[in-house]
Amino acid sequence: MTHGEPPSTKIKTFQARLRTGPAVFIATYLLDLIFPPRCVNCGRVDYHWCDRCQTLLDDIPLNTIEHTTHDTLTAIATTGLHTGLLQHMVQSLKYEHARALAPPLAGRMAQRLEQLNWPIDSVAAVPLHTHRLRERGYNQSKDLTIEIAELLGLPDYSDFIVRDHYARPQVGLNRRERQQNVAGAFSATARVQGRHILLVDDVFTTGATLSACAEALLSNGAGAVYGMTVTAAA
Repeated sequence: MTHGEPPSTKIKTFQARLRTGPAVFIATYLLDLIFPPRCVNCGRVDYHWCDRCQTLLDDIPLNTIEHTTHDTLTAIATTGLHTGLLQHMVQSLKYEHARALAPPLAGRMAQRLEQLNWPIDSVAAVPLHTHRLRERGYNQSKDLTIEIAELLGLPDYSDFIVRDHYARPQVGLNRRERQQNVAGAFSATARVQGRHILLVDDVFTTGATLSACAEALLSNGAGAVYGMTVTAAA
């Protein structure tokens, strides 16, 4: 009987850790030797994300809904509703430092993008404010974007957009409050003339954050901006 993660999963996990920096990589490696990892979903030992749970993820149908009229965005799509396994994975990635979940979730997003066949030529993550980035230590949307860029062979323009204003979390706000909360919160740091950019985030609720990001990119020359999230609020 074979134990441990499949080679492809191990490689993805290794690559994700390397991106966190040498100090974090070494610390995580040593902790794994002392306290073997467990699958974030089922708890199986020696896995960060096991093949059994990958099968469960693959069995969730891809969401076929595409929103084509949404303010500054040409279109928005997600891979499924924010329930069950997908919800658990997104929340674990976002709040529990389960960064090994970025590759399987990004793989699902890449599959959805292949179905849509949007004319995108670059990708970018919805940025966190530097204050929140310091608190969390990473941007889960950036982790997803890195993987998607690699899978699709597209340049990552995440550094071309920043969040200037620190705003309260969007959770619990209605549509109007969400729009007001992020109005003018983002700015582009470089010209993106004519680019068709895919904005990547974790959860779609009203689209206010994605729209605010898109506005900043369009004002700096983007030809079109699309939005993709892992889940959509149920």
